[in-house]
Amino acid sequence: MLTIYNSFTNKKEVFEPIVPGQVRMYVCGMTVYDYCHIGHARVLVVFDVVFRFLKHLGYDVTYVRNITDIDDKIIDRARENEEETSHLTERFIRAMHEDADALGVLRPDMEPRATDTIEPILAMIDSLQQQDYAYQADNGDVYFAVSKFKNYGQLSGKKVDELRAGERVDVDEGKADPLDFVLWKSAKPGEPSWPSRFGEGRPGWHIECSAMSNSLLGNHFDIHGGGQDLQFPHHENEIAQSESCNGEKFVNYWMHNGFVRVNEEKMSKSLGNFFVLREVLERYRAEEIRYFMISSHYRSQLNYSEEQLDNARAALQRLYAALQDTDAVDIPAGSEYQHRFEQALNDDFNTPIAIAVLFDLARDINRAKTEQQDQQHALASLLRYLGGIIGLLQAEAESFLKSEAGQGTGLSDAAIDELIQQRLQARASKDWANADRIRDELEAAGIVIEDGPEGTRWRRR
Repeated sequence: MLTIYNSFTNKKEVFEPIVPGQVRMYVCGMTVYDYCHIGHARVLVVFDVVFRFLKHLGYDVTYVRNITDIDDKIIDRARENEEETSHLTERFIRAMHEDADALGVLRPDMEPRATDTIEPILAMIDSLQQQDYAYQADNGDVYFAVSKFKNYGQLSGKKVDELRAGERVDVDEGKADPLDFVLWKSAKPGEPSWPSRFGEGRPGWHIECSAMSNSLLGNHFDIHGGGQDLQFPHHENEIAQSESCNGEKFVNYWMHNGFVRVNEEKMSKSLGNFFVLREVLERYRAEEIRYFMISSHYRSQLNYSEEQLDNARAALQRLYAALQDTDAVDIPAGSEYQHRFEQALNDDFNTPIAIAVLFDLARDINRAKTEQQDQQHALASLLRYLGGIIGLLQAEAESFLKSEAGQGTGLSDAAIDELIQQRLQARASKDWANADRIRDELEAAGIVIEDGPEGTRWRRR
């Protein structure tokens, strides 16, 4: 039985979809004005695991992950670069897809863009104004009247009076209340804009997600996810405008993944600890990064460091080593390993516990290789199958262990094989000094040599 921690109620709840057997899920995607950073990568991987496991459980899942392709940051960056906003966003959408594909993230069923959703956005704003939840200020902007929505603050736990006391209003904004947020921004010279009965303009950020989710998943759907930083004000505002517009509950289960920290500090450009995913991929395999992302529970804070990524590399090498010299066969039915693995993921997608089961399985595979060889292939097939549920262990074992991390600038496979042959010849001639020298040379190049009864094999460290 699947349980999900609902950020709205702050407790685990048994998952019950609105329509039996079907799941409709919306996740806030990237604002595409720059390359994907480690924080974005965590969102992509976390909800990819959720998507994969829901499908594994047999649900018919409709997964929507949006793209914000019009925003102040996009306009500012395009102006800095002296390029069209559409050129900028297309470039970074391609880059985002490349990064997500590298991490083994499955494409969502639908990936709407804000600029393709202008009509549904304007329809929602029209409805909100007609129901007296929205108003047009003297500056031409259209705002949502927070005071009209009585349940504002329920998701974040924030109190309206306290929020209002801490807000300032720019006199140029024309807001009636400091908490009111913009639905439609009046066009400024040189900015992208669309016609509306409110005048030329563009949508606010919050209304984009409400319109995209409502138009594709309906007014009321099962799961809404995103990073913890979006809980307030973005998701709070989505609830307010969606429920005010539609007169019904917006989402049943809210899921938020924890922040990514760097060496126990908040990741930020100002602190100089901001890591673009592409830069990390120059030094580490994509699967190592994915493993690192899911080795902690999705709701916990994730501390990024090279030590943590090195640990992920070592862990994956142990798992892949267990898969060496095994053949694909039918997986055993009713396995205790599978039961424990699924039990972990059913408990609010507890990937650390699920991964621990994979290591128990790898240990028993290694034992079977020497004690019960007839079992090793079945156990190895099960390991690969369970790993696949969370997007791991799908490479060929020998290939993974011999592949270079990141861009790779070390010894080629052919050079390594040649040095190993020279070492074997030196050992055969009892030239131990030369054999040790070659081993040390390989070690310095990050190559681990393993001598066994079936000969010498190597892997990259």
